[in-house]
Amino acid sequence: MITVDKLRKEFKKTVKEPGLKGSVKSLFKPKSKKVIAVRDISFEVPKGEILGFIGPNGAGKSTVIKMLTGILTPTSGSCTINGKNPTQNRKNYVKEIGVVFGQRTQLWWDLPLRETYGVLKEIYEVPDDSYKKRMAFLNEVLELDDFISSPVRTLSLGQRMRADIAASLLHSPKVLFLDEPTIGLDVVVKDNIRKAIEHINHHEKTTVILTTHDLADIEQLSKRIVMIDKGSKVFDGTISDLKSKYGQIREMYFETGSKNAVEVLGYAKHFNLGDDDLSVETEGNAVKVRFNSSAVPVSDMLSYTLGKINISDISVKDADIEEIIRKLYEQGVE
Repeated sequence: MITVDKLRKEFKKTVKEPGLKGSVKSLFKPKSKKVIAVRDISFEVPKGEILGFIGPNGAGKSTVIKMLTGILTPTSGSCTINGKNPTQNRKNYVKEIGVVFGQRTQLWWDLPLRETYGVLKEIYEVPDDSYKKRMAFLNEVLELDDFISSPVRTLSLGQRMRADIAASLLHSPKVLFLDEPTIGLDVVVKDNIRKAIEHINHHEKTTVILTTHDLADIEQLSKRIVMIDKGSKVFDGTISDLKSKYGQIREMYFETGSKNAVEVLGYAKHFNLGDDDLSVETEGNAVKVRFNSSAVPVSDMLSYTLGKINISDISVKDADIEEIIRKLYEQGVE
């Protein structure tokens, strides 16, 4: 469905020397330098997959999405979506994609939502029968009925996001690009948005590229992620692959009546662990120990802890994906 081959985007950035003299000089004889925003990225997305596309701020995610949607033209390389080049024959291409930017809206601010959808129906040339069926489906999945007659400017953030997703799906696109679809939403609304995306993907086999900083979105919706940093792809695989390769960090929780449990245990000294391999947090009687299980096996950590202090309850789990990716961002990926 989506093929990205050695995609590259370069920009020219004007370089100004300091001071008034530099400002005048840059006005008449500007100097520029080349900035590489995206470096020869390649990946494929089969039909019906939800791909998590992640990276830190400034990594190049938005630039890639803009090239895939046809807003930007690549400097080199290519991308095709359902056999079409995004920058060619734009009118036909945009009929096959839907785009939602979490901080922007495609809705008309002062129009009632129902009339906004009517305008989009004409723009996308959706037949009357198809429009009625589509709106019935979107009403069911996204629960639009409560506010479909309200002007867009009166909608809450959660309502507007649901309305924007519906607008992007009105013409039954084959590919949906979601950029931060749950940003700023409360927990309940986030969960409803995720369930709606899952439902649409499952029932319509819509291919989804999801860009988000909320890693709960990724864990719930995506089995596979592509991670980029400084314009380059640094990981492409399933979440289980990521955890298997980089997720040796475990979290051990226990409760104890000992007031100086951390001092008594002395994990760092006993196991000779540095800050990268160990962190300990306490809150009242609860203790959370985050440790690198490749440096200290879980069995050794458990037996040592249980042998040193009295514990009322204890559990060990894998670190979540947010913790793994945070470490990758800090340390880089080889």
